[in-house]
Amino acid sequence: MATAIPCGNTVVTGLRPRLLSSLNTNKWRISQARVSTEIGALSFSSSSIFPQNLTHLLFNSWSPKIPYHHLARRLIVKAARDYYSILGVSKNGSKSDIKSAYRKLARNYHPDVNKEAGAEQKFKEISEAYEVLSDDEKRSIYDRYGKDGFKGSTMDMGDFSNPFDLFSSLFDMDIRNRGARNMAADGEDLICNLVLTFKEAVFGVEKEIDVSRLDNCTTCDGSGAKPGTKAYTCTTCCGQGQVVSSSRTPLGVFQQVMTCSACSGTGETFTPCNKCGGDGRERKSKKISLKVPAGVDSGSRLRVRSEGNAGKRGGAPGDLFVVIEVIPDPVLKRDDTNILYTCKISYIDAILGTTVKVPTVDGSADLKIPAGVQPGTTLVMSKKGVPLLNKGKMRGDQLVRVQVEIPRQLSDEERRLVEELANLKKTKTLNGSRR
Repeated sequence: MATAIPCGNTVVTGLRPRLLSSLNTNKWRISQARVSTEIGALSFSSSSIFPQNLTHLLFNSWSPKIPYHHLARRLIVKAARDYYSILGVSKNGSKSDIKSAYRKLARNYHPDVNKEAGAEQKFKEISEAYEVLSDDEKRSIYDRYGKDGFKGSTMDMGDFSNPFDLFSSLFDMDIRNRGARNMAADGEDLICNLVLTFKEAVFGVEKEIDVSRLDNCTTCDGSGAKPGTKAYTCTTCCGQGQVVSSSRTPLGVFQQVMTCSACSGTGETFTPCNKCGGDGRERKSKKISLKVPAGVDSGSRLRVRSEGNAGKRGGAPGDLFVVIEVIPDPVLKRDDTNILYTCKISYIDAILGTTVKVPTVDGSADLKIPAGVQPGTTLVMSKKGVPLLNKGKMRGDQLVRVQVEIPRQLSDEERRLVEELANLKKTKTLNGSRR
């Protein structure tokens, strides 16, 4: 059976080593000189790759059952792809060349970017090659002995067993080297409630509201530093605004980037202002004039830009959101842009018809009730409803529902008249049926 003998970065296959101390060497059909010549033709120049005693081992273990004319077919040399070719750099390449090659290849083959089959395996090979070649000691061992130089050694193949940790560490390092970060922070938004009457919500109104918010400190002008002092580089993060913590686990070395707690990520420390405590803001009360458009309703929100809390270190201020709450009207009810009203009339008015006064948001208005109106009929008062929001010239209607009241008790005179009316109705019906 064929086997493989590792020789540095070269693998010799097709030979099955055997010790033939007990065999009769006189029966061999090939001479030691000829075998040495064939082995010498492989041109292994480095003794560390092809040791000298391997010649003796191959010669002494040659099986007499293998004819000489099969030697060329059975002796195969297979070269493994080395780390330099994986990264595409020469063996004399500098650290900068190796790093640049890794960054370019890692970006192209990272599984989050490249979804092709085999991209993740390629990414792992690239990371493994960079781990070794970027370390002077590991690179030296690899140049002398190849991958076999790490076998049986106390040295790990790399500090990063997980190639994604290596990728994150390298690129986070590059980001941190850009210098201190701009830690300007936008101000927070504020929310307040505003109560309106029914008519104020329908027609709109201008209100002045009192808002408590954080504004720039008048003592330090928003810098947070005590007047007369200067900011200096944070000694905890060396001005980077971030600190990196590393921990070694069975899965490799994990790094975590955190905002520096000493400078809150600004990269600078200073003596805090006595008034604002270093925040750069102080609480103030401000009166804001607010114009409420016609047609708002309960739950409507108005946005007042830049009237929220002030930003930190030059950040933009937040916005103020005003939530509307409308007090219901005891008579008029709102249904979107329509106003609902129930009108009560007597049965006499329902029979004969009448004109009644109806309350509207514009004031009292006359409504004509037609004769013979039926209970539950809805009459429309056009354009007496609520203006459409932000479209003041367009309005809804007022819908009047007619409710006919039937008296529970009648006077003797009223009963007599109603009975006469009933008899008249019966007589008219009988005469009509006779015809």
